[in-house]
Amino acid sequence: MKEGKSISLSTITIVASLGGFLFGFDMAVISGVLPLIEKQFGLTAAQEGWFVSCALVGCIIGVAFSGELSDRIGRKKPLLLAAVLFLLSALGCTFAPSLSLVIASRLLGGIGIGIASNVVPLYISEIAPAKIRGSLVTYYQFAITFGILVAYLTNAGLVSYTTGAAQTSLFHNEIWRLMLGIGAIPACMFLAGIFIVPESPRWLIQNGREQEGIAIKKRITGFDKEEVAEQSVVHRQGSYSELFAPGMRKALLIGILLPLFSQFSGINAIIYYGPSILSNAGISLSNSLISQIIFGAANMLFTLIAIWKVDSWGRRPLYLWGTAGAALTLLATGLCFYYGATASIWLLVCVLAFLACFAFSIGPLKFVVASEIFPNAIRGRALAISIMVMWIADTIVGQLTPILLKEIGSAGTFWFFSFFCVVAFIVVYKLLPETKGQSLEHIENYWKEKGVDAAERQQDDQHIPIH
Repeated sequence: MKEGKSISLSTITIVASLGGFLFGFDMAVISGVLPLIEKQFGLTAAQEGWFVSCALVGCIIGVAFSGELSDRIGRKKPLLLAAVLFLLSALGCTFAPSLSLVIASRLLGGIGIGIASNVVPLYISEIAPAKIRGSLVTYYQFAITFGILVAYLTNAGLVSYTTGAAQTSLFHNEIWRLMLGIGAIPACMFLAGIFIVPESPRWLIQNGREQEGIAIKKRITGFDKEEVAEQSVVHRQGSYSELFAPGMRKALLIGILLPLFSQFSGINAIIYYGPSILSNAGISLSNSLISQIIFGAANMLFTLIAIWKVDSWGRRPLYLWGTAGAALTLLATGLCFYYGATASIWLLVCVLAFLACFAFSIGPLKFVVASEIFPNAIRGRALAISIMVMWIADTIVGQLTPILLKEIGSAGTFWFFSFFCVVAFIVVYKLLPETKGQSLEHIENYWKEKGVDAAERQQDDQHIPIH
């Protein structure tokens, strides 16, 4: 981006959030691809799980080096790498001649998703003013849900297309290739958009390039002398040891547990295996895909509640209400399967209610909280730890869900996830402080002060006389 050229905060957020769109699209498109792949290649339950999870393994690889990379070379270059990987993956899935190469392409795309899942919320949180940081980071989750919805729509549209007049189409016998290949379009948009967004001004200031950082801040959000002064007090390279200092240990624990609970909330049982679950309940593939569209639209629309209220109500109240609601609605969903009420309106109502609870709390807030609780000097690497936990948990859920469905049934599977939502509620109630409206520097100082208080209490305890 050329010096002096202005760009709006909304444009930057939209471009960065395309990484979230691709994340959501890739995560959800597999729900329509999976039954077709399973039928064509006769996959076992383990092979089915691997086909779903191979991209998640790529995500773990991508996020593993994204933190170090983004802290060393900035936030923009890793996003450029992610965009290239997205494009190569989509083209590979479309034209690769064998299933093994398709899996390799999905693995490559997973690396891109892993990079973007760490760097995009990090980048947005550093660009955004404190008073609207929560809502702007939540746009990333909104983009994920929009990508999920688009995947459902394109899956249903392509299934309908190939059952109609398109019997001689090029991919008629392998329509799943087109389902995956459509991702090349948003990948091209993301790649083009990265060239017009600036580097993170906070990263520039943190690394001693104050004039560049201040110039970018002026063009985007205006100049705040106090905020810049807070950011530029120390220029240093952080180390992982900071995360284990008194005070920061609780931040690290929160950063690990929130993404863990988000994946064990049951959302992926619906996203990955929704058509399979509904098909086993006696609903046809085309009708199950339509149901998925309804689920995807609800997930996207209810995310708007988080965008609307996260900076006024705060992170903590939304998370508590959301986890409590998710636990109850998953319990009710399991009851629908247990009593055979899968053809009734109640199953749809229960799933939609769960999606609502997830969309305004568990889904977006893991990114919001994790992107703002870590120290400036190590934020990229610390957030990478948090996101890596998310992807490891996601991989486990991807492998575990078909086994749970087979061994304990749909009802038991949803009750299993309901239990984790109860645990998440307790953890958030006990550990999570409110961070709305606070600058990233103020939040960092809060943890440091907590650490000082803890150290002083420990020192006092050592001098308590024994009677």
